[in-house]
Amino acid sequence: MSGASQPPALDRELHHPTRLALAAYLSACGEAEFAVLRDYCQVSDSTMSKTLSALEKTGYVTIRKGYLGKRPRTWAALTLTGRRAVAAHLAALEEIASAARTAGAEAGEG
Repeated sequence: MSGASQPPALDRELHHPTRLALAAYLSACGEAEFAVLRDYCQVSDSTMSKTLSALEKTGYVTIRKGYLGKRPRTWAALTLTGRRAVAAHLAALEEIASAARTAGAEAGEG
């Protein structure tokens, strides 16, 4: 990486581990139910609700409410904007990791 190049563009909205885990999970499926996401991310209902709200506010996630039988349910899905943001964020992370591996290998040669 030269001094003139820009640092990789990490997405501030996806930088938090819970947001990134949630978005990555949703990137692999069309839609997921609130409890499934909460359990996957291993967080409380409150934390999951705040995480979904934050990602919805950025336009990365859409929220759908409905009923399964008589029980209220909430589903979330990643938007196209969200899918692009996840892909770009993961590419930036890989660029950082790759640059670090290269720098480490070059330092080990000296």
